[in-house]
Amino acid sequence: MKEKLSVILLLLILIAVLCRQYALKTKIPVLKVITPVMFQADLNANNMFDEGETICVNGVRAFTSNLSHYSDSLADEMKLPYDKAVAVGYLADSFANSILVGNSVKLNFTGEVTPECRYADILVEDKDYGKLLFEQGLGIALDGAVSDAYKNVLSKANTLKLAIINHKSGKYHTLDCKYGKAAHDTVVLEEREIPKNALPCKFCHLSKTEQKHIDQNKTILPPPNIITDGNFKLILTDFTTILKPDRSCNHAVCREFVKQIDNSKETIDIALYGWANIPKVNTALENASKRGVMIRIVYDTSLGKENYYTETEDFVKKCSNVRSDNIDGDKKLTNMLMHNKFAIFDRKVVYTGSMNFSTTGFSGFNHNNVLVINSAEIAGLYTEEFNRMYSGKFHTLKEKSANNTGIKSGSSLVSVFFSPQDKGIINGVIPLVRNAKDFVLIPTFILTHDELFNELAAAKKRGVDVRVIIDATSTGVTHSKVKLMRQSGIPVKAENYAGKMHAKAMIIDGRYLVLGSANFSNSAENKNDENMVVIDNKRLANFYKDYFEYFWAKIPDKYLKYNVSAESRYSVGSCNDGIDNDFDNKIDLADDGCKPKTKQPSK
Repeated sequence: MKEKLSVILLLLILIAVLCRQYALKTKIPVLKVITPVMFQADLNANNMFDEGETICVNGVRAFTSNLSHYSDSLADEMKLPYDKAVAVGYLADSFANSILVGNSVKLNFTGEVTPECRYADILVEDKDYGKLLFEQGLGIALDGAVSDAYKNVLSKANTLKLAIINHKSGKYHTLDCKYGKAAHDTVVLEEREIPKNALPCKFCHLSKTEQKHIDQNKTILPPPNIITDGNFKLILTDFTTILKPDRSCNHAVCREFVKQIDNSKETIDIALYGWANIPKVNTALENASKRGVMIRIVYDTSLGKENYYTETEDFVKKCSNVRSDNIDGDKKLTNMLMHNKFAIFDRKVVYTGSMNFSTTGFSGFNHNNVLVINSAEIAGLYTEEFNRMYSGKFHTLKEKSANNTGIKSGSSLVSVFFSPQDKGIINGVIPLVRNAKDFVLIPTFILTHDELFNELAAAKKRGVDVRVIIDATSTGVTHSKVKLMRQSGIPVKAENYAGKMHAKAMIIDGRYLVLGSANFSNSAENKNDENMVVIDNKRLANFYKDYFEYFWAKIPDKYLKYNVSAESRYSVGSCNDGIDNDFDNKIDLADDGCKPKTKQPSK
């Protein structure tokens, strides 16, 4: 090994000597500037860059806007903040490109060779390039000395407005954006040079109000969002960090759905309220169909109403085995919602929760919960309910479920309620609230149910910690209990993020967890097709409790009193997410709430 290293070192020295002798006599074309003090040279005259042809300038250092070569140590030494150091580097890079690219240089190799480059004195048109860089105030001597022109460079750097352009994503970022700095295919440009088709990064181009809110909360770290316990896997989504929906299927809720599709061998049954075409999901379903898996779909259709999930119809048209909740000759029944969001795989695994199969769901943009249940017994209950609907029995046409409560699964007890026949709020939730001793925590989209409100108020009165986080769009709806809850002393926070607080969940005494598609409303209880799971499992309950407390800490206390507009400068990310957050057919800056003069939040 030592002999091999000695041979390699000897060869490097020999190459350096030969290159020094060659370069003194020949002008070498510069192929590319990496930084002001590092470039690629065509030493072997083949018009392309080869290994060993990276040259470093001897005796001088410089800042650069090439972020992969940015030096924190040099910035600290020169006492420059990050953005100013990059701006100086931008000027130095521009100078280096104007002097070196397209020109030929003479190289006087010093003999110093590192794994990164070979050091040389550089002559451009018989002028010492390192000296030119120093005299222009763009180069820094090894001892930290600078020329008189350095002050002028700093002054000019202060006037620059720079951005990071990510060529791969087509987005532009502020200089300090962590996503811009982490990307590989980037370049720093002046803002006026940003391509017209480039899009602003959703994380760094926020309003001052949004940015201030994020800065205040950046030290609040999220708890884990996935837990597995026996036959259950619970996945939660964080709407405070994902400020724009996408179709990438990078979130765990989407990856899990695709995984279950890919693992299916015989059947996939999907009950959906809304659908979006997510490429990885669609491909997985197509592949499952090709290998012989029977795929059946039931879905919602409401007569005379605009479908919020516009891609649903196109999706179901491509499916062979589909059934909508349209009841011929009964408009009243048809206009009730098939609001389920569940899937059954091989009649063994259930994927359920509050998440619609949409871009806002699969991307984690909305806060949702997804529960994966590996139980043939529970999957059997869901299959029975699916078959009822698939046969045309929707809404009030369905018979009550049998043997759906107190199901033993590992160390957990599970009850499954299907609406409207099983009355999950009356039979599953209210008894738990009535007997609560320590706390009842409720992350929910809406709460309008009269009897449930009465039990929550009674629990609060007897000393139970009752708290609610509710979606901004639901604070003023008809029959909303927000005002009454606040009047009864129940703390209610209206969320102030672009995504929806879309959960329909309850955590009781660190023991019981309620979740599913059913909102805490009269319609969910008595009209819609819904599913609700009640689990007696301390690990799952306390896991969700931690996430509730995380959200509670991030939402400002002023929203205990005020209700924030869902699409406004006060709702973080809502003015540049491309979503009609308040359902008024106006998006982002077209919405009055996002215009410069926004009214203060109203009580």
